[in-house]
Amino acid sequence: MAPPNSDAVAELKEEVLKLSLDGQLAEHPTQAAHGVNYHHPYSGEDGYAFYMPTLSLIGVGSINAAGAQIAELGYKKALIVTDKVLVKVGAVQSIINVLESIKVDYAIYDGTEPNPTDNQVDEGLAKLKEEKCDFIISFGGGSPHDCAKAIGVLATNGGKIHDYEGVNKTKEAMLPVVSINTTAGTGAELTRFSIITDTSRHVKMAIIDWKVTPTIAVDDPVLMVGMPKSLTAATGMDALTHAIEAYVSTISNPVTDANALHAMKLIKTYLRDAVYDGTNLKARDMMSYAEFLAGMAFNSASLGYVHAMAHQLGGVYNLPHGVCNAVLLPVVQEFNAKEVPHLFIDIAEAFGHRDIGEDADLAVARVLEDIRSLSTDVGIPKNLAVLGVQPEDFELLANNAMKDACGFTNPRKPTKEEVIELFRLAHTQ
Repeated sequence: MAPPNSDAVAELKEEVLKLSLDGQLAEHPTQAAHGVNYHHPYSGEDGYAFYMPTLSLIGVGSINAAGAQIAELGYKKALIVTDKVLVKVGAVQSIINVLESIKVDYAIYDGTEPNPTDNQVDEGLAKLKEEKCDFIISFGGGSPHDCAKAIGVLATNGGKIHDYEGVNKTKEAMLPVVSINTTAGTGAELTRFSIITDTSRHVKMAIIDWKVTPTIAVDDPVLMVGMPKSLTAATGMDALTHAIEAYVSTISNPVTDANALHAMKLIKTYLRDAVYDGTNLKARDMMSYAEFLAGMAFNSASLGYVHAMAHQLGGVYNLPHGVCNAVLLPVVQEFNAKEVPHLFIDIAEAFGHRDIGEDADLAVARVLEDIRSLSTDVGIPKNLAVLGVQPEDFELLANNAMKDACGFTNPRKPTKEEVIELFRLAHTQ
């Protein structure tokens, strides 16, 4: 079959544009554009991209399948990037056992801390070179995964990690990374994002690059059973933020929408259970799928101003990322709802509301109420004041947030004054 000629392609693009938000599908009587079409006008230029690891192992016992897959890669020695707590409690032994069973050597870098820094990336890289490792295994939550990916970038591209802040700045694929996930929230085990704190500027750098996607992602909920309540709550709310921000993103598409909506449904249903009883394997399992789905959504649709603002709080105050997201989420979404209220109808339905119809105002109110009640129920602090954030820093935080790549796809573009006001509202809510 011959490929379509350029005229045919142009006609197809024109037709897609015609049927976009301002066309026929926008007038669909049920769910309208928010349910059956692009959320924002399609550019008609380059289509959409969907990013995923080459292989993902998911579900109870999936750690047991990792050995055979790692062996097929053919590498000889892994640098295990993790943290001291996971080493101390013996959690890392699970991946050590896997490596020993397939006769793959390893070294451990356990210097990663929450909100990993450029200095930790340099330390890990030095360890990798010293031990002559030819691939990386990240073991833990978002911090080890992000640190490992940044180490992998420098191992093949050279320079400093600051050189790769922004979108698609690398020239070479990073060293292969296998990500073994132990939390249900960040999605870092499967995404093209690496968030690293610049210790000189006190800013979180977003490295967003398809060549920073892990080769293998492993999500075994059995590894998540030991998570404390506070970490379960924070990472779960992080996942919810990923799903909501991806759904309202200006580059969302029907694939990311499906991921985001089902992630919301699972989180609304199972997060409380996972927090209240960490040994509830069904809740852990479903939250593992939820965070993976949310990661799939934002990995391709990107994020918004919740993350753009939360990154600054992490950079300046070294606060837990998921907690910052949870506090900011209702404030920023109330702001966004003024631009895209119709999208909240689908979010409300994912949250279990069946009486919304086409009442966008009711949907917004229900969604904001549900976010706040879920945060309260799982023990998230009420506002930024409780977290020690100082109002005199709002202008600095806003300036940096407006430069953050995660804000580029927010459905409503705020001014600096509006970002300052969002910080103020989150400080006093």
